[in-house]
Parts: sequence; structure tokens; C-alpha cells
Amino acid sequence: MSVSMYRLTVPVFQRGLKTLAAYLDKAEAYAKEKGIDSSILVNARLAPDMLSLAGQFQRATDTAKFGITRLTSTDAPKFEDNETTVADLRERLAKAEAYLATVTPDMLDGAAKAEVTRQIGGKTVTLSGDEYLATFVLPNFYFHIGMAHAILRNQGAPVGKMDYLGNFG
Repeated sequence: MSVSMYRLTVPVFQRGLKTLAAYLDKAEAYAKEKGIDSSILVNARLAPDMLSLAGQFQRATDTAKFGITRLTSTDAPKFEDNETTVADLRERLAKAEAYLATVTPDMLDGAAKAEVTRQIGGKTVTLSGDEYLATFVLPNFYFHIGMAHAILRNQGAPVGKMDYLGNFG
């Protein structure tokens, strides 16, 4: 039995965005408990040449929306990449969730065989839709969620493996 491209994209992205939303809850609670401005967490990064927490949220949501639009040959909603607060990140997640809610299974019919041409790692590559999803979109999406997790953990916020894995019930 095969798994549909819809099942491998939209619900997966929705679950990941819920993980990011839960991270914001943890970040906000931690900032309040420690008496720090939550923007310190939003701007935190693991290394000077890495994206901040806000950047990780931006790339995760972009990966979800562009993954879908490239597989369906549709236009992506535009996000400004100007988030500086927890509230801004919540709004970005809400916009991404609203977009994903518009995607229907039939929109991804045939997407596994669609050709996607992208610049990846400085090279132009053409992949079938299923290869693009499996070798770039999903690893990239999870990378940015993992980096958001690592940034918060590095800053002392109480996030753990089960926060990353999300709710199963």
C-alpha cells in the first residue's frame, strides 16, 4: 500500500508547526520565570553564522509552504521574514497553518512524478516530486525544527525530546 503525497506533506507540516507553537509556549514561560525579555530567545542563535530562533521558524514555515507550492505548481503566500517577537512568530505560524488548511489531497495527485528543479547547495538539480520531498523538503523542515529546539535548549529553556516529537494523543 502506498502513502499519498498529501499524507507525507500537509499533516506532517501541520504537526511540525504545532511543535514550533509549543516551543513558543515554553519560551514565553521560561522568559517570564527568569525575568528576561522573550526577544532575547527570539534572537538567540547557536553560532554567529547560524540563523536565530526567528530564522529557524521562518525557514521551517517557508519549507512547508514552498514544498507544497513546488509540488503543486501553485503560488506561495508571501511572508515578510521580519518577525522579532514571540507574537510575530505566532502570527507567522498561524499564516502557515491557514495556508496548509487550504491544501486538499487532490492538489497533490501526481506530485510524486512531477519534476522539481531547484538550486540546492549551489547546484541546479531536477528531482521527481517524491525525491524532492524525501531528500530535501522533509530533511530541511525537520532540520529547522531541530535547530529551534537546540537554540531554546542552549538558552536554558526546558525543552526535551517529547517536546520535539509532539503530542501523540
